[in-house]
Amino acid sequence: MALYLHNTASGERERVYAADGEALRFYCCGPTVYGPAHIGNFRTFLVQDLFRRVVEVGGLPVHHVRNLTDVDDKTIREAAAAGEDLPTFTARWRDRFHEDAAALNLLPPREEPSAVEHIPEQIGLIERLLASGHAYATADGSVYYRIASFPRYGQLSGIDREALRENASGRLEDADEYDKESVSDFVLWKAWKPEDGEVGWESPWGRGRPGWHTECSAMSVHYLGASFDVHGGGVDLCFPHHENEIAQSEGVSGERPFVRHWFHCEHLQVEGRKMSKSLGNFLTLADLRAEGFHPMEIRWALLSGHYRKTLNFTRENARAARKALQRLADLEHSLGRGVGTAGEAPLSPSWPEVVARGTEAFAGGGDQRAAWAALEDDLNAPEALGHFLREVGRAEREGRGWEPGEAAAWFSFAGSFLGVFGIDLRAWREDRAQARPAEAPAEVAALAAERWEAKGRRDFASADALRDRIREAGWQVLDRPDGYDLEPIGD
Repeated sequence: MALYLHNTASGERERVYAADGEALRFYCCGPTVYGPAHIGNFRTFLVQDLFRRVVEVGGLPVHHVRNLTDVDDKTIREAAAAGEDLPTFTARWRDRFHEDAAALNLLPPREEPSAVEHIPEQIGLIERLLASGHAYATADGSVYYRIASFPRYGQLSGIDREALRENASGRLEDADEYDKESVSDFVLWKAWKPEDGEVGWESPWGRGRPGWHTECSAMSVHYLGASFDVHGGGVDLCFPHHENEIAQSEGVSGERPFVRHWFHCEHLQVEGRKMSKSLGNFLTLADLRAEGFHPMEIRWALLSGHYRKTLNFTRENARAARKALQRLADLEHSLGRGVGTAGEAPLSPSWPEVVARGTEAFAGGGDQRAAWAALEDDLNAPEALGHFLREVGRAEREGRGWEPGEAAAWFSFAGSFLGVFGIDLRAWREDRAQARPAEAPAEVAALAAERWEAKGRRDFASADALRDRIREAGWQVLDRPDGYDLEPIGD
């Protein structure tokens, strides 16, 4: 594998590799389960999923760990507002996250630890930080990290070191999340307060709970070791969360680097504006599904930009993804007979099949090889998609003249590419077929029947002309292996 990825810590593109030569150890900051994850959250998770898929197709197994934050200021506050105990409340939103993740075809992590499940590990980490002089307890039973004890603090995010020295000394930050203007010694263990209700655990410092930053250090080290390969998250986590993780973890391990490669994804906008509830553009997967968009269309749209650039999500982009998926479904039907297992869905191979094919599926030269090269060059998804769509255009122009072996080779490439992008064309096609609108007008239905007969005779010129007439009437044909459906354009 020759994947090069931008490293936030160095500011350079660096080759991704497994330090132990066996599996890439990859940790991702997961969701805080106090409400539905929005599409900005899922953009980051999808980029991480694309990264993992590229690594695995490149021949390197991935030991993927993604945590769940099920105790912090927000989960406690929102559970109380909902009148539920914390485990019941967070379990509901955890399940919702899993449903959304499955709909978007995210590969499940190898481990998905939660903060509540790892309280002893967090207490043990704090005890070691106290013993090493990096932490101190206060009279109320809280424990804080002493930033002044860690000279490297701030190197990842590049925040003003002088301001750190001036602002951090003697100040305490009790909140789980804070801004750059609030740089100060941060909380590792929070003493119990009445507003915490029944939430709390006994510790050497009294009843309380861990601070938010503590969990990721404790759990990543527990599952991946004191030093591991790649750590991912949204760019908003670079400071303070990831800076605090480094300080905590290296405060225990000494000079040994906590993470070799830091991998951050940029923000998402919606229709050209920052996503926020006040602007009415705060979108979840459920919101977009209610508007008629399929998760595969949303996945395509969210992966269409470079991960290190702000992405503007628009409904038009999602509709463009729908049109691209329809082109692929048409190609699969017209060229895919006899290609693949029992002639079924050659553009929807299983993930193990994609991994088994590896990069050989991209060895056809031209845009096929270039599509993989773009992915290895800092996950350049838009360039890779451009090469792929040029291959789709070539298949539309030339595919009917291909021999079966040529068609099979093309489908191997195209199916593998969609597998790397996590696009499940079969699920899209089947779900769309189950959600048909009202019947088309009789004249449109007659044209569609005539087109189907022409395709059966392999009179593709007539079939294409009839398809164009159907589109002029405001409808589109959705082919299936055993027939077709009609739906209004723009539905």
